Amino acid sequence: MTDWTDADAFAAALERAETREKGNCFEDFAEGETVEHDPGLRLSRHGSELWAGQTLNHDPAYWRPSVARTRGYDEVPVHPDYLLACVMGASVEDLSEKGGYFLGREDLRYHRPGVPPGTELRVESVVEETAESSSRPAYGIVTWETTGYDAATGDRLLSYSRTNMIPRREPIAADGEGASAGDSEDGQAERADPDIAEELLAPDGGYFEDFRDALDRADGRDAAVAYRHERGRTIDDTTVAQLPLATLNTAKQHHNADAMADSPSGEIVAYGDVTRSIALGHARSDERTLCEVSCDDERFHDFVTVGDTVYGFTRVLDATETDRGAALADGPEGGPDAGEVTFEHVAFNQRDEPVYSGTRTALVRRRD
Repeated sequence: MTDWTDADAFAAALERAETREKGNCFEDFAEGETVEHDPGLRLSRHGSELWAGQTLNHDPAYWRPSVARTRGYDEVPVHPDYLLACVMGASVEDLSEKGGYFLGREDLRYHRPGVPPGTELRVESVVEETAESSSRPAYGIVTWETTGYDAATGDRLLSYSRTNMIPRREPIAADGEGASAGDSEDGQAERADPDIAEELLAPDGGYFEDFRDALDRADGRDAAVAYRHERGRTIDDTTVAQLPLATLNTAKQHHNADAMADSPSGEIVAYGDVTRSIALGHARSDERTLCEVSCDDERFHDFVTVGDTVYGFTRVLDATETDRGAALADGPEGGPDAGEVTFEHVAFNQRDEPVYSGTRTALVRRRD
């Protein structure tokens, strides 16, 4: 009888054994196909608080019932970054577990503010587009629209469109021409005009009026409303592995050091949405944010690994009057008064290298 624990016998068995692979290759995706993702988390207050605490998102509305009620919520809701991570995490096994660069995300929309703990998620994705990668013949490019639903009611909670490079089962011949935008050697998107305004102005506070007044001061001058945030968060074992695994993100990039030893990074890397959430947490600490509205043009520019420290930089793009804040809550008086502010956020590391960027629109409270 074979002793399967004998080192030589076991090595021979491994050489002969077929590997039952996880994930899908580029050839497995067809435009227009709908993918139902079997995993679906039940959103929890513990999970939300773990995510928010570890990424320095300390808005009391996501911690304290008394503050949540002032926002018009019946109970403490889950944090929107945790909701996004749970929707994304459920899709990873079917869409991107094989690896490949995360090229970007567009049209992130929050369809229902104040999602309560206990909500069971149902997640599905539609293949929007597939394309060859002439610069990387071992990969193709796939774009999916992913939507997270309340499984009990069918209501849409959150949706977005994301694009990844996905390994091909069979590499194609390539002439090195016709690379798509963002399809560069390191997965970085091309950055636009490098010119910087002569003067960078910071708002006097975090209310809507502060952002609007700063934009008024910059108007007509070679100036921009842009500033950095003091806090930094160093990536550790919790942020690099525990947070993505807790949201069902099975990508080996975040927890399998053996598999990543021969990768371009040489080690496990942080989940992009952890990096993003840390950067937004830094920004939100200097805002009176009421709730999130949308994000666009999200790009991940470089690897973030254990020991890297993530900092945040913000530019204010617009501040617009709106009555959406008052419409958030039920009742004759509605919710808090707010205006709509659009930001551009950049996360950067301890070497001052950008690692994430994106535009974000949020409702920001007015002064009482």
